[in-house]
Amino acid sequence: MAHLIHAARAAQHRAARAAATVGAAHPLARLLLAAAAMAAAAAWEAGHRVTDVHPHRAHPGRPHSRA
Repeated sequence: MAHLIHAARAAQHRAARAAATVGAAHPLARLLLAAAAMAAAAAWEAGHRVTDVHPHRAHPGRPHSRA
């Protein structure tokens, strides 16, 4: 089921790039944001956690987040 995580992450990146390029209100960006939400929902329904799609990455110079 790793393909669902890959699909959700790829959809999120495409949507973010589109929103950064043409603005979040643009119809293409809104369509890609909806597709990303649907991909994330499919991964969630398959039993993946949010942290599977958004892994924690430590930032240099910042304290670790509370878990």
